[in-house]
Amino acid sequence: MNLTEIARFALRGIGANKLRSTLTMLGILIGVAAVTLLVAVGNGSARTVAARIEALGADTLTVMSTRHGAGGLTMKVAEALDDPAVAPGVRSVSPVVSTPATLTHEGAEHRIASFVGTTPSWFAASNFPVESGAAFTADDEAQARRVVVIGQTVAEELFSGADPVGRQVTAGGALFTVTGVLREKSSSGAQGSNDIAVAPISAVRQVLAGYGPLSSILVETAGPSTVGAVQSEISTILDRRLEPGAYRVQNAAQLLETQTESAGAFTTVLGAVAAISLLVGGIGITNIMLVTVTERTREIGIRKALGAPRRVILTQFLIEATLLSVIGGGLGVAAAVLGSRFPIVGVQPVIVPSSVALALGVSVLIGLFFGGLPAARAARLRPIDALRYE
Repeated sequence: MNLTEIARFALRGIGANKLRSTLTMLGILIGVAAVTLLVAVGNGSARTVAARIEALGADTLTVMSTRHGAGGLTMKVAEALDDPAVAPGVRSVSPVVSTPATLTHEGAEHRIASFVGTTPSWFAASNFPVESGAAFTADDEAQARRVVVIGQTVAEELFSGADPVGRQVTAGGALFTVTGVLREKSSSGAQGSNDIAVAPISAVRQVLAGYGPLSSILVETAGPSTVGAVQSEISTILDRRLEPGAYRVQNAAQLLETQTESAGAFTTVLGAVAAISLLVGGIGITNIMLVTVTERTREIGIRKALGAPRRVILTQFLIEATLLSVIGGGLGVAAAVLGSRFPIVGVQPVIVPSSVALALGVSVLIGLFFGGLPAARAARLRPIDALRYE
């Protein structure tokens, strides 16, 4: 008996119990779809965050305080970093304070997690240009004028498609005049890059944040090739003004590396959790195939009595188990690809070809592994015992 005939017998065995076979494949389908889709969510989240980090530019450094209260970052520290004699590679220094705030306009209300107070150089350093209107000026910052540039999400929530430039919003009980709207950036989640408002740091500290430490300092270098040298220069300045361990300096490359590691661990955990459903599906295949062997004991005995070798019986039941798994796995991949067209918890899933190939490969292995025990049991049956079975 050749392999084609063995496969035909296997397909006939699967078709003999259509409902049972369908339910078995459903277990594998759910498992493969869950693994593929959750890994895709992890990939999508990693790509989104990586794009946001890279959007900061390869020529920026972010100084952050590791302590709260006294000993943190101050305006004097930011001014010290903008010293051409000590740090010639620094192009601009943007002190930043950030605080949550609720913005209102003519009855509309919207809460943002990041009302940023900074200087005009922040827009170029953070690669976040103004799309309509204009950014505030150095004179606005010096005079603590209450002007603000808002993100696309804020504009949509408060102004419902109308042009917000020139209109006023209320924040912290004070009126801010909208001078511009930021260009849209790709983001994920409920609080993304576009859910932001940026105003002169003097005004934000006066109205919202107070005069405590800065949240961070954004340093723009002369170019990507100078980042390492500038990081050493500003570290020297900071060491003179702050206590050891009171700050840390991060560049886009470091942030991207950290994010990649975190995303890898996150994706692995998601895949491991979803893999439990694959294990359950595999156990279901073992259970169904054991039942199948029991039901077809006499058939096995007749075939062996007619000369069918042990290898043929083993191969037939292995093919049946593998077909159940592969068909279920293929349908699971199709379901995952369909599901990836829609955002999940604010993240657009990204399915990579390697994950599809891995899912199908795992389906084959599940069929072979979990179908091995029933197939071996069928192959070991003695013809005389099988023919006596009722």
